[in-house]
Amino acid sequence: METRARWTLVSLLFVGGMISYLDRAALSITAPLIAKELHLDPAQLGIVFSSFFVGYALFCFVGGYSADRWGPKAVLTVSMLVWSLFCGLTAVTVGIASLLVVRVIFGMGEGPFCANINKLVSNWYPRDQQASALGLANSGQSIGAAIAGPVVGFLALATSWRTSFVIIGAVGVVWVAAWLWLAKEKPTKPVEDPALSRVQDAALTDDSAAPAPLSTYLLRPAILATAFAFFGYAYILYFFLSWFPSYLTMAHHLSIQKMSIVSVIPWAVGVTGLVAGGYVCDWLVRKTGRAIYSRKIVLITSLGAGAVCIGLTGTVTELTSAVALMAIAVFFMYASFNTYFAIVLDTVEKRRVGAVGGFVHFIANLAGIVAPALTGFLVQWSGNFRSAFVLTGVIAALGALFVAVFVRAPKQQLQLQAELA
Repeated sequence: METRARWTLVSLLFVGGMISYLDRAALSITAPLIAKELHLDPAQLGIVFSSFFVGYALFCFVGGYSADRWGPKAVLTVSMLVWSLFCGLTAVTVGIASLLVVRVIFGMGEGPFCANINKLVSNWYPRDQQASALGLANSGQSIGAAIAGPVVGFLALATSWRTSFVIIGAVGVVWVAAWLWLAKEKPTKPVEDPALSRVQDAALTDDSAAPAPLSTYLLRPAILATAFAFFGYAYILYFFLSWFPSYLTMAHHLSIQKMSIVSVIPWAVGVTGLVAGGYVCDWLVRKTGRAIYSRKIVLITSLGAGAVCIGLTGTVTELTSAVALMAIAVFFMYASFNTYFAIVLDTVEKRRVGAVGGFVHFIANLAGIVAPALTGFLVQWSGNFRSAFVLTGVIAALGALFVAVFVRAPKQQLQLQAELA
């Protein structure tokens, strides 16, 4: 019974993630049409892309804190309703001012999603299955981004870009009905963790005592380094999510129809990376018995490889090479995705997982404010995308370096593991 409930939960989160990225990517797919109708230049378009993340980044933390306080089921219900409504309201915008307001509130609605996935996985899965569960639950996001091109492109061309936002916004309302009917907050019986998990939980939690102050966790070098590395991951993601369709039309002169198809390729490859990264992470945990060490191997290798590929993309001029490099970059970027939240689950007691995970996600999503706008200004200033690609690669590489230097297992865990060895 509990196994079926787990699969139901992961399936719902998978579909919810798919809807979230379909909604989020819709603006970048329709950007050439919107920019023409609303008379937006590249710099203004970059600001519009970034405005979503003003609300999104803040509510990553607010949503995570709310999950600890009121539970992830209720928070995700409100979250999906708000973002679906304001996704649909994109259809009534008449200029940059109204577009900015709608995008900020849309971002506020979507912000809690990932931190609440983290909280639910913490409730339902033992430690050595959590990265795999995160990979499966979150893989819907890259599929949503992959199908956004053909789906939104078709809807926009068959009807109008405004109608396309109304249709995809309505899909989220249907998901909420299924979520309220099928999702459960927690299993009826406590999750049975392996010995490794019991060691970690004993080191992290004293159930008889009040939880440590939130600031104790937020100021740890390991948490700050993980947050910065996640920022590097997110900088690649949001540079790509916001500007790759426009890069294809501006730098390679593809039509909307061809761009919609070509843009699918990196996202489709990314699905494989996201799922594979979670399974490799958990396999290494079982093989080595060292959770933090295993997460670090996957994070540093994957984020570092993604950084190299994204930087190289800026040096090529041929379409096939550019798309291939971006596909490899997105594969490795997504392979690292589960490790950031897994490190939080490995180092933070369950009563603080939502808030700390939300904080890490908040720092990461500041990249959503910076990357689209800065890319727009760089393109406007230089007339090409080369410097934007190189900058993205450098930021991601620095994130991998910070994790290599600063992320360590808590001393209590190391001591208990040594005693059991």
